[in-house]
Amino acid sequence: MAPLNAEAPPNRLVELVAKGLAVEREEAVRGVSSAAGLDSGSAVPVPTNAIDFSAIQDTKGSSKTFPKHETRHVSEHKNFARCARFSPDGRFVATGSADTSIKLFEVSKIKQMMLADTRDALVRPVIRTFYDHTQPINDLDFHPQGTILISGAKDNTIKFFDFSKTVARRAFRVIQDTHNVRSISFHPSGDFLLAGTDHPVPHLYDINTFQCYLSANFHELNANAAINQACVRYSSTGSTYVTASKDGSIRVWDGVTANCVRVFAGAHGSAEATSAAFTKDQRFVLSCGKDSSVKLWEVGTGKLVKQYLGAVHTQLRCQAVFNETEEFVLSVDEPNNEIVIWDALTAEKVAKWPSSHMGAPRWLEHSPTEAAFISCGNDRSVRFWKEIL
Repeated sequence: MAPLNAEAPPNRLVELVAKGLAVEREEAVRGVSSAAGLDSGSAVPVPTNAIDFSAIQDTKGSSKTFPKHETRHVSEHKNFARCARFSPDGRFVATGSADTSIKLFEVSKIKQMMLADTRDALVRPVIRTFYDHTQPINDLDFHPQGTILISGAKDNTIKFFDFSKTVARRAFRVIQDTHNVRSISFHPSGDFLLAGTDHPVPHLYDINTFQCYLSANFHELNANAAINQACVRYSSTGSTYVTASKDGSIRVWDGVTANCVRVFAGAHGSAEATSAAFTKDQRFVLSCGKDSSVKLWEVGTGKLVKQYLGAVHTQLRCQAVFNETEEFVLSVDEPNNEIVIWDALTAEKVAKWPSSHMGAPRWLEHSPTEAAFISCGNDRSVRFWKEIL
């Protein structure tokens, strides 16, 4: 593996920059802000649909009400349901299991299945099932433009599945990594992907050549800072990416040089950091840890902006996720087997619902386009939740 430094092929770095800028321009046309700089003094315009979490204001008594949802068991794996991911357009959702299988659902068919007058009808929301790994699935991601689903697993591989082909059950491309692939994330261009592994540094792959690059300063990092499951995620433009590690730290990386540019050391004390993701405007990172806390960090200043407390998670590698509008944060309370929801701006707990799983769910994934989410559990089940209209 080659470090991302002067010895790396320069045309690949130029292409990465160009792809990121192209996506950034497209986002700007749609009214989404460009990447937040790490210089806290630089002004970053906040789009009208973004929440400014750093604004100092009296939020007491101003929490919003999270809408009521209905839930339905939609499928079951033969072993733990370990991960889930929605496609960028929200039309599909995939789940991965310890039984090494991947299920692909069509969201419209799940909704049809949940209609009162079709509950007993034969509706099959699972449209594909893939079998090609030899060890449990850790993470999934969809290509930003194409009909490609990728999976990372404990067998040290990343596999590519084309779900446009109705009879395909096995991967058409495979990346063989050197470590357990815990987390994967496509660059917004779709030409690169990140793999978070037992190695402390994300592995950057060119998906056309399969060349793997590492940060030039990876020797400076804590060798015990293995990246956790579901803990490497690109920002919306690809200008930065974030990782969460077993040493409790959150790290922000430059999307072009692959250098670590911000460390939230001990973000969750000595407990594992179990999830991290950017807000849409890239100014903040939402993290979760086994210290039973969910935290919101300002990237530019490194400051802790919000804490969402009142849910205990010390055993499973639970996530904290925003809803599609970023007005609410969702996570899991393990002892009470509940899904907990906070108002994202006030940090006030506004709802807690029985998970309907046998045991606390280990994974939550919210739709990027609508009021719906998926929960997966050690009870092997996959549940779909949607707002009651």
